[in-house]
Amino acid sequence: MLRFYPVLALTCLAWAQTPTFKPQQKRWWAIQPVTSPAPPALDAAGEKWARNEIDRFVYDKLKSKGISPSAPAPRATFLRRVTLDLTGLPPTPAEAQAYLTDTQPGADERLVDRLLASPRYGERWGRQWLDVVRYADSDGFKQDDTRENMWRYRDWVIQSYNQDKPFDRFIREQIAADELYPGDMQALPGLGFLRLFEDEYNQAHIRMRRQELLNDVTDNTAFAFLGVTLACARCHDHKFDPLLHKDYYRLQAYFANMKIDDQATTASAAEIAAYQAQMAKYRAAAKPVLDQIDTLLAGPRAAYRKEYVERFPDEVQAVFALKPAERTPMDWQIYHKAVTQVEVPDSTLQGKHMTAATRTKYKALLKELDAFKPLLPAPLPTLQIMRDQAIDAPATRILRAGSIESPMDEVAPGGLSILDPAPAQVTPLPALNSSGRRSALANQLADPRNPLSTRVIVNRIWQGHFGRGIVGSPNDFGLMGERPSHRELLDWLTSTFTGTDGWSIKKLHRRILLSATYAQASDFREAAAAQDNDNRLLWRFPRRRLESEAIRDSMLAVSGLLDSTMGGPGVFPAVPKGTEIQEGRHWRKSTGPADEYRASVYIFARRLVRYPMLQSFDTPLAIESCGRRQETVTADQALELMNGDAAANFARALAQRVANDAGQSPSALVDRAFRLTMGRAPTTEEKQRSQSFLAARPLAESLDDLCLSLLSSSEFLYID
Repeated sequence: MLRFYPVLALTCLAWAQTPTFKPQQKRWWAIQPVTSPAPPALDAAGEKWARNEIDRFVYDKLKSKGISPSAPAPRATFLRRVTLDLTGLPPTPAEAQAYLTDTQPGADERLVDRLLASPRYGERWGRQWLDVVRYADSDGFKQDDTRENMWRYRDWVIQSYNQDKPFDRFIREQIAADELYPGDMQALPGLGFLRLFEDEYNQAHIRMRRQELLNDVTDNTAFAFLGVTLACARCHDHKFDPLLHKDYYRLQAYFANMKIDDQATTASAAEIAAYQAQMAKYRAAAKPVLDQIDTLLAGPRAAYRKEYVERFPDEVQAVFALKPAERTPMDWQIYHKAVTQVEVPDSTLQGKHMTAATRTKYKALLKELDAFKPLLPAPLPTLQIMRDQAIDAPATRILRAGSIESPMDEVAPGGLSILDPAPAQVTPLPALNSSGRRSALANQLADPRNPLSTRVIVNRIWQGHFGRGIVGSPNDFGLMGERPSHRELLDWLTSTFTGTDGWSIKKLHRRILLSATYAQASDFREAAAAQDNDNRLLWRFPRRRLESEAIRDSMLAVSGLLDSTMGGPGVFPAVPKGTEIQEGRHWRKSTGPADEYRASVYIFARRLVRYPMLQSFDTPLAIESCGRRQETVTADQALELMNGDAAANFARALAQRVANDAGQSPSALVDRAFRLTMGRAPTTEEKQRSQSFLAARPLAESLDDLCLSLLSSSEFLYID
């Protein structure tokens, strides 16, 4: 039995016997210890071609099939490829000139290092992680209400990538920043990972709401960090993988003690103390008015509370009736999730719960409060995270068929039984009023001996560069997922990543990007395709379309419109009339350039409906983890480019930029338009046809259309 977690004595009924697995299940490739195989020795041709260890593994596989690698791509192609890959933006003419004239040794290394240092890198690669964790700025379900401060997690992800935060630390901060790094306010937003679940916040069945929350967090943790479809074991043992029914609830037990904390802050202790002191001054000065408001609204508050408590099931009403000292850990779970529905802002009471006279008096008192507004302190930055409600956690039980009405044996926190059937070693944290469960999980996931979490992230980075991972199913390393095309290479990269590279994502990028494998041309070769039609062995670079965000951002960049401001609340670009997103509660009216020209990662992420242009190009809904985006070819993509307001606006701006740079000479206009969009001069045929096109109609009109056609071309939309 493979083990890398500490072993404790048996403490719960569900582990009365050590589970048994078939020999075939124990041979599951993904749970075998990560090894560090020696890169293969190559023949003379291989030695000449290879640039680093990656190439040795790739060449060895190709040779076994009688395939030779492709020639290197032209330098201009490589420049565009790596720039789009790392930043989601095409190289500027100045950047192209600098690289193409750099003939000194190490030019590629200098290029890669410059791009990895760009702030755009974190925006591009942070977006990949946001897909995996199903990031959204709203709750989902019918109301799909806004989560006002969820964007701080998005910014934390981008900053973490830009800072090259070691991935083991990246894991730990998302699972247990408050427990492992108390006082580190820069780590705290990482806990937003645990707050990304869908939530029907006004659901009356609180136990059901809690279970749905826990299921969502459990499923996504398994997808994101372990690359297993553990959700299939929610109701019974997994049908294909050696994942037990109880394993699902062992993992879920780590999260059983969490409560929503939407008032957490990154402010320092001194800032909090200053805020509280100023707030005390405000309350003291405004006390006469505040007391009148309390007296006036005592009745409406009580009526509202009574009405909304009574709509809950009896078990929830019973929790409200208990004194705090009488509540069990599970009672507190119910209370925390229900109380926000009965303790609401006073403004909510102005409907049927206030008489006309009370409403008039209330508004008059609010006007009196206005005189004290100068005393109010500036609000503290607020986060939306999860943290433990107390030291003691409620029991977690296996649920028959996943039903909360059919609880079975109790389980303690633990990992996958095939790796270690013992309960996890958990140390409570009294000083933090926390159970310590999430710390135990975070340390397990960030353990370099963990065969799943380590391989999974390396595979995700590889996929980001080649469009397909070494394992083509990044969220499913199980028996129904794809087998690795280069298993030894995956292990070598993983052991190097967690060892000498110190969990550095940027060092992993660098190894991949500076390999001869990545530098290959993308030309099709019939003989090679006959042996490996899917190019799984990488005999050429796999040409692929840019993601939706990179398409929009590239258009903004070449048109000169891109606003490089980073971070902050989500923005709301204008949307066409008749689309699913409508201005109002779900979509704010655009405020102009501040909304229109920001990078796409900052567009408000409505969980159930996507911004139209991004939707056309396969941005996923934030319902579940997306390990690999679809790459469809559909009619609405062409229509979005030909008729969409956004693309037309970008084309007009590009045409204006071209005209400002190149004057009125058709030859100069065409040359400048091609250099801005394609990073190259037009061919003779392209130049002749483009000039004829410009001459056929008024120049301003035809230049707009020429620019739109370039922005819509495959060469612009694809990474070659």
